[in-house]
Amino acid sequence: MRKFIFNGSIISAIFGGFGTVQATRHGPRDWRLILMWISWGATLAIAIGTVIEQAHDSSALED
Repeated sequence: MRKFIFNGSIISAIFGGFGTVQATRHGPRDWRLILMWISWGATLAIAIGTVIEQAHDSSALED
């Protein structure tokens, strides 16, 4: 679990999520808001996938 919490890409994606939430709360609701949420979801998925892949690679080196 620590590998997710302390990874820079995960932290960056979480802060990006805060910006998206703020834009949702205070900004106009149009098609760009939907694209922001899709972009944030893709960013988070890529960050999680990268952490999982790095963990898999490091465990393969130990074997």
